[in-house]
Amino acid sequence: MFSLELDAPAKVNLGLRVVGRRADGYHELESLFVPLDLADAIALRVESARATEVALALDGPAAGAPPGDDNLAARAARAFLARAGIAARVAIRLTKRTPVAAGLGGGSSDAAAVLRGLAQAFPDAVKRDALEEIALALGADVPFFLDPQPAWVTGIGEQRTPVAGVPRLALLLANPGAALATREVFRAFDALARPRARQPGPPRDLARELAEDGALAARLHNDLEEPAVRLCPPIARLRARLAAAGARAVGMSGSGATVFGIFADRAAAERAEAKFERVAGGWTRVAVTGESR
Repeated sequence: MFSLELDAPAKVNLGLRVVGRRADGYHELESLFVPLDLADAIALRVESARATEVALALDGPAAGAPPGDDNLAARAARAFLARAGIAARVAIRLTKRTPVAAGLGGGSSDAAAVLRGLAQAFPDAVKRDALEEIALALGADVPFFLDPQPAWVTGIGEQRTPVAGVPRLALLLANPGAALATREVFRAFDALARPRARQPGPPRDLARELAEDGALAARLHNDLEEPAVRLCPPIARLRARLAAAGARAVGMSGSGATVFGIFADRAAAERAEAKFERVAGGWTRVAVTGESR
């Protein structure tokens, strides 16, 4: 029997620009992905078996994720074993701390953590290139979480360039309590059909850039924010409240609905959270970039 415990960190997008659309309908992006210390926990147990069995148990404060075979973590296990040509009994206990459908990559990170764990359980059964293919087939964000380090991400998520020098940033995450479907946000984006603001390209001196409020605000521009606000107007109210709470700059992660403010340090973010006026049904979390549990 093989057992392993893994973290599955959430991420934020420090800016996101839509740069094109492929013939298959997928949008091509440019974005700076940065992992957070907010993380799900995965306990993996693998045993020999004549036929593949995958069992998933969910708990934790954000356990509203899809159960059973519909969960990306379970799908990742089945995809790995099928590619490896291995039959095994896999038990996954997933403790959810990252809210679902929030633009933080929680489900994608869970799937990647399972792939990483099974790659350790069955060394050399699936080569790295094949593991990347499995990850991309599960979702555009999954490849990033195979090695969750700050990265400049392009294509549909499969092209990643490591980015050094990302400082610790203290964030207050805020969500209106509404799940936004990525597909619907992109559909609303396509319907806008208007010129879009330019986001700075790959960072050259990120530490200096993030230290300057004007450059930081430009870096956090997200092309998907306007369509997300059209679908979920409370996003705009949360954004305004983060600014009023003293955030240096405010952005939206992924396709939403989570927005975040960047504060001077964790203590400042915690003070802001203590007096933060939430949208009814919403939630807040303090998180720090560049760390994992």
